[in-house]
Amino acid sequence: MNQINIRLLQEQELSEADKIFRLAFGTFLGLPDPMTFYGDTNYMQRWYTYPNAALAAEIDGQLVGSNFLSKWGSFGCFGPLSVHPNFWDRGVGKKLMSATMECFRNWQIKKICFFTFSRSPKHLYFYQKFGFMPHFLTAICSKSVSEKQQQLQSIRYSQISPEQQKEYLQASQELTNNIYPGLDLQSEILAVANQRLGDTLFLWENGNLEGFAICHYGANTEAGTDTCYIKFGAVNSGKKASERFAQLLNECEIFSNIIGMSKLIAGVNTSRQQAYLQILNMGFKIDILGVAMHNPNEQGYNRPDIYVIDDLR
Repeated sequence: MNQINIRLLQEQELSEADKIFRLAFGTFLGLPDPMTFYGDTNYMQRWYTYPNAALAAEIDGQLVGSNFLSKWGSFGCFGPLSVHPNFWDRGVGKKLMSATMECFRNWQIKKICFFTFSRSPKHLYFYQKFGFMPHFLTAICSKSVSEKQQQLQSIRYSQISPEQQKEYLQASQELTNNIYPGLDLQSEILAVANQRLGDTLFLWENGNLEGFAICHYGANTEAGTDTCYIKFGAVNSGKKASERFAQLLNECEIFSNIIGMSKLIAGVNTSRQQAYLQILNMGFKIDILGVAMHNPNEQGYNRPDIYVIDDLR
């Protein structure tokens, strides 16, 4: 077999990487037209957040696969990792994963998690070779947005001053650090703002940040047409956590209605039992089930008392 070369993905290759991503996942899922996978969502925009951590695999100068890494402080995640079907089972994925793990080591990441297919023994076995173990199912849920007219009680990041934005970013880091040491979502908040992918809602009470939600919406984002997608949301733990979590989800629905989206998507790992049950009790239905893969083999912030929204796709 010709040599596999792993290097950084270039901006001008994003269109081709997107085609390979859709073809690979659509083929694996058996779609009649694999290229329709995930519609008009866009995961390639992750390149603009971490261009030095977007990996390309090439053979004889041809792009055959890619992977996108993200650094949330002490926490790392990656994906989508995709390989052109014509090059499956030829060691491309292994080379991409080896480079991925080297990058995380250089970043000194304490915890790595990602989402994969729970029904695929092949995927589970492959990632276990790199020290990952499955930890509970992750439910990607959605609901139709109520058309009831209400005003937001939360504050939109896009509508505050640059000075306030700095304060809000710092407050978000303090909140997530209490959930998992070193967890930091500032890069995702900034990516959404700078790339105009959506907005972030901040929920304050008596001068304290009690929760926030990073939302993508519309075509050419991770949400898709007519959809608001909560990429990450969290509230403080404690006696009022359940109440705050319900309020944060309600704020996301109100926000979805204000911006004209009819569908709201939220993902949650089922080990966060109270958060998972509350999402279902608020009218969300499960669309997709996957599994969270962890390295090292410990729970991280997937604990019953943690109220966090994410799916790590």
